Amino acid sequence: MCRLILACGDVPVPDIVQAALGMSTGGTADHEGPITCHPNGWGAVWRDRDAPTGLAVHRDTRSMAESWTAAPFAGLRTDVLAIHARHATLPHTIGVEYTHPLQRRDDAVPWYFMHNGFLPTVHRSLGLSMSRFDSAEYFDYLVPRGAREISPEQALARLRALEPGGTSGNAVVVTPHRSYVVHWSPAGSPYPRYFTMHRLRRPDLEVISSEVIPRLGPRDRWEPLPPGTVLDLPHPPSV
Repeated sequence: MCRLILACGDVPVPDIVQAALGMSTGGTADHEGPITCHPNGWGAVWRDRDAPTGLAVHRDTRSMAESWTAAPFAGLRTDVLAIHARHATLPHTIGVEYTHPLQRRDDAVPWYFMHNGFLPTVHRSLGLSMSRFDSAEYFDYLVPRGAREISPEQALARLRALEPGGTSGNAVVVTPHRSYVVHWSPAGSPYPRYFTMHRLRRPDLEVISSEVIPRLGPRDRWEPLPPGTVLDLPHPPSV
């Protein structure tokens, strides 16, 4: 289980980084879930017009608390930034290959994928006999290879078709030209507040986060995303 934050617009990079850091250490936790610290690696993806795909990425297998200063955030200016802090559900899924954002390099569209939740049955919908890493399998299920976009209606239909047994399919998906936020949990999922994502909209900035971050805006300015929401967020015209 993990924490997610996506910011689009005039991104205050230091504030978004500190927001993710606070979530990773439990500093802003306000939910009923048993997990408050997320120490099993972290990653970020942001718009960078000088990068080959238009997106730059950073991953670290250490906790964010001990390694965030090693990331190339000093002086960074961008209009899209997403950060993922991870608590591994299964102890063997720790290491660089399990560190988000997950990435597909062989598609026409560069996809970067971040997941919060556990979907141990999604592999069956791919025709696989067993699961190796549920988030990677969820990535392939939600965004089939060769896809150029995510249809919110089709994504929700695919999620509703999953076999029971998971906790959440919350995700942030970033491409060079748009980002998507998936806010979905199956009926009866435990810890509904833990899995509720929140949205802050300012004239120059939009933030979707796993937790309310008071330093970014007063609590009454944040709104919970309705259950079963897939947001399609076009990026600004230029960085």
